[in-house]
Amino acid sequence: MSPRPLAITMGDPAGIGPEIIVKACQQLKPRIEAGELGIVVLGSSVALERARAAFTPDLAIPLVSEDDAHWPSLCAIQAGPEGAPIAPGVVSADGGRFAFLAVERGVRLAQAGRIGGIVTAPLNKEALNLAGYHYPGHTEMLAELTGVRGSVMMLAHGNMRVSHVTTHVALQDVPARLTPERLRRVIDLTHEALSGLALGRARIAVAALNPHAGEGGLFGRQDIDISAPTIAQAVADGLDVVGPVPGDTVFVKLRAGQYDAVIAMYHDQGHIPVKLLGFEIDPATGRWNDLSGVNITLGLPIIRTSVDHGTAFDIAGQGIANARSLMEAIEYAERLSANRSVQTLSPVKDAVA
Repeated sequence: MSPRPLAITMGDPAGIGPEIIVKACQQLKPRIEAGELGIVVLGSSVALERARAAFTPDLAIPLVSEDDAHWPSLCAIQAGPEGAPIAPGVVSADGGRFAFLAVERGVRLAQAGRIGGIVTAPLNKEALNLAGYHYPGHTEMLAELTGVRGSVMMLAHGNMRVSHVTTHVALQDVPARLTPERLRRVIDLTHEALSGLALGRARIAVAALNPHAGEGGLFGRQDIDISAPTIAQAVADGLDVVGPVPGDTVFVKLRAGQYDAVIAMYHDQGHIPVKLLGFEIDPATGRWNDLSGVNITLGLPIIRTSVDHGTAFDIAGQGIANARSLMEAIEYAERLSANRSVQTLSPVKDAVA
């Protein structure tokens, strides 16, 4: 197999992670058997086997040891000891424990050069905290495990690529987090990611924090005093960056292909347009029946991509979960791993947004 397979962390075994993993592996089976792609699943072998037997019974996913010199092209590694049975759709400390241990092991394997990157299935924050791991989510967990501060979240759906200056912070705290250093860090990492995706160009727009980019100072001066000079310096350094562009038009222009990525100021500013386009709704029932989107963590010494949805406990174990977002996350991880020759920026001492 490839010497650098991708690891898929199961996330919470009680969620849809096991189901979408076996479904994705089933779809990727021809490529795996042809030696084009290697997959190592990290998590609960009991949950994985339950999903495999129920939804992809003809798919073989042998259990191997992390210490084995060679792994088959598709295999699984137990992330930790099994505890009480984990029921689909039920929040538990054991579910949170497995979610953390899988990521921890994935980071260790990536740092050792055994895998080319990590693709994460969704975890449940309540279960994670019940297990004693007090992280707001994967991004913060990965930052601590890799010793990096200043990582950046990028969401991607089609040509909609959106990086974030801040994510899991209160809206009232966002203006103070917008510093020249943080914005330049996000600009540089976004440019690096676009280069790593081999797009051939890297046109970046910075969204305004305030309505109408501050309207000459009437609605705040952050866009004038912080964003504009930082953007000007990036342009002087040879980067293709424009802004600040008002938030009510910048994503329309991104969708139209005028930019290759947008830098959003805060969580909902960036998440809403990507998820609005990525979720497909059944008009007859009002339920979403398909979703697309990838979460990419920039600024880490390892490659990490993720699905852009949650554990969906309400449908876990029912066989109706869609693996499309996971398939896209795997594709992004492959592309970034193949173009890893781009030099990773050095970590900086900056607040994790």
